[in-house]
Amino acid sequence: MKRAHLAALPLALVLFACESTPPPELPPAPPPAPPPAPVAKTDLAPPPASPSRPVTDDYGGLKVTDPYRWLEADDAEVKAWSDAQTKRARDFLDGWSGMPALKKRIGELKKGRGTEVYWFTPRGGRIFALRMQPPAQQPVIVVAKNIDELLTAPAVVDPNKIDPSGGTAMDFYDPSVDGRYVSVSLSKGGSESGDVHVFEVATGKELPDVIAHVNEGTAGGSVAWNEKGTGFWYTRYPRKGERPDADLQFYQQVYFHELGKKPETDKYVFGKELPRIAEIEMGTSEDGKHLLALVKNGDGGEVAHYVGKTSGGPWTQVASFTDHVEFTRIGRDNKLYALTRAGAPHGKIVRTPIDKPSLAKAEVVVPEGESTLRGFQVTNKRLYVVDLVGGPSQVRVLDLAGKEVGRLPLPTVPSVGQIVRLAGDEILYQAESFLEPSSWYRFSGSGAPVKTAIGTKASFDYADAEVLRETCTSKDGAKVPVSIVMKKGTPRDGARPTLLTGYGGYGVNIEPYFSEEARLMLDKGGVWAIANLRGGAEFGDAWHLAGNLTKKQNVFDDFAACAKRLVELKLTSKDKLAVTGASNGGLLMGAFVTQHPDLAAVVVSEVGIYDMMRSESFPNGAFNITEFGTVKDPAQRDALYAYSPYHHVVDGTKYPPLLLTTGVNDPRVASWQSRKFAARLQAAGGSAPVLLLTRDTGHGIGNPLEMQIANEADLYGFIFRHLGVD
Repeated sequence: MKRAHLAALPLALVLFACESTPPPELPPAPPPAPPPAPVAKTDLAPPPASPSRPVTDDYGGLKVTDPYRWLEADDAEVKAWSDAQTKRARDFLDGWSGMPALKKRIGELKKGRGTEVYWFTPRGGRIFALRMQPPAQQPVIVVAKNIDELLTAPAVVDPNKIDPSGGTAMDFYDPSVDGRYVSVSLSKGGSESGDVHVFEVATGKELPDVIAHVNEGTAGGSVAWNEKGTGFWYTRYPRKGERPDADLQFYQQVYFHELGKKPETDKYVFGKELPRIAEIEMGTSEDGKHLLALVKNGDGGEVAHYVGKTSGGPWTQVASFTDHVEFTRIGRDNKLYALTRAGAPHGKIVRTPIDKPSLAKAEVVVPEGESTLRGFQVTNKRLYVVDLVGGPSQVRVLDLAGKEVGRLPLPTVPSVGQIVRLAGDEILYQAESFLEPSSWYRFSGSGAPVKTAIGTKASFDYADAEVLRETCTSKDGAKVPVSIVMKKGTPRDGARPTLLTGYGGYGVNIEPYFSEEARLMLDKGGVWAIANLRGGAEFGDAWHLAGNLTKKQNVFDDFAACAKRLVELKLTSKDKLAVTGASNGGLLMGAFVTQHPDLAAVVVSEVGIYDMMRSESFPNGAFNITEFGTVKDPAQRDALYAYSPYHHVVDGTKYPPLLLTTGVNDPRVASWQSRKFAARLQAAGGSAPVLLLTRDTGHGIGNPLEMQIANEADLYGFIFRHLGVD
């Protein structure tokens, strides 16, 4: 699920009158099949036996039967079952004759992106960044005075040397204010369970200061240094014995660590009053004098904000969960700037004195406009405002009075990534599009931007391609954008193999990005499309709220409308359409296939949620209550059940081929979600293959390069095989 990072009955949400109309119980699985006869490697063996052991739950009068509750366990029986499913999937995927060439091509495309530098942090007169340089498996931390030198600067922290297997990843990093030290959260195997290590920048030497369990896949993690670089604040989870085991991934708090001291002596600072599902992100101001803390109440978009001084004293709350403040920045004019959606669903920017902040009395600097305000950066005399226009971006340049003085030049159908504040009014900003790779530009505040040497030097391009921005009409009449990448002159003959993807949740915006996946589809004579569904925030807060809680069904209707539109445009047909999604997008796939089993020819769903009734009873599911709802609220419970994919598999239905993937170390979506959904689909008796592939990874965060290549080959191999693509 989201952190940083997403099914109903066919035509409508169905709210059951629990006393008089209980939902039907799911039928038991068919009897176990006899042992399979020997098969050729390219044939598909029967799935392992999945006995039905029904358990019935009563959700306030709504009785729901779960035939595969036993697959939630992590015992020897479930492991053997899961291993057998994975072997079956691997035999099928690896048995396709086109797999070796496909994997080779994907490797060429991913490694052909060249050296990429990103996630810039100015500190101590230098710039820190991450650099990914194939064939290295993980990015490294580099630092230099000149931006272009980051391409060749020696690594300060190199996870590839720490763990040559590539299995250790950086969750986050944060340099000290003076740039002498850098703190890094390192986790293994995709677990996102990270310990913070501290390195001396000049020598690369690791200090003995190691703080355990600062990061977690549930609520994330954060570090913020004090002004003198003698210590840092960090997010701390309960240690074993401090709370029940079920609460060890909750109740995040802030502690302070002084370099050279034992972690056991670290002091509590903040957080005991926060909710169980609080997620804390901290940052130190440019001058090192102030602290900012953003606190999320789970993943549904409720955010509180605090300001503190690094010299000590209490932290001041400047916005509560109900104030609709998205994020804040400290300007060099000693003012606190905030992006708020209070009374302004598209967003506005306000400011207030940092020493006595009061957003209730704050001055409006940038009023709400037609476009959705996504972010901003403030320099000495300039305000750079990033707007979303249904997915693509624009950047307005304003003075500090809020008057527009220009706009940054951008590619066609662009997205804008990080805007880094340098000296004076100078910024470094990243821009890319579906057809143009990521480039970094320096802009002084006036005149023309200067392109730096940093950027994606891909070995492939899209000179032969174009982007079509199409509008689809959803079931309730909502207009939903979809971006379509295809070769110029693509025939409208309904025969193009097409891949459609989407997300639709948590207010996450799906913006244009340069992708090797699109190149892969175009090279096969196909089309690649991405939908901007409700649940995101491409059109502001209202767009998000129209796709969460009891309105989640709108997301699935939007996606179905986009699928139908691609067919109406005669770019593809139902027999040539593939759909894919991950995490919340995996839920989207589950809902799509159970509600519209005839709209696509093949489905790949990665690390998805499928049993909406049980999700919140496991750690990360609790953080999703503010986005999805809870079974404890009658209206939300009924909405959850109405689209829960696991509960709407119908025996005898002709479902398309499905590939479900999950990671054993996934802290965000438990593997049992995929196990139960696979078992239920396999028991439904359809003729199309349902494969379950369990990997020794997590949610996908921090996967090494070779694993990314292998995983992508599985996805496209399954799709190409079923679409008849060579």
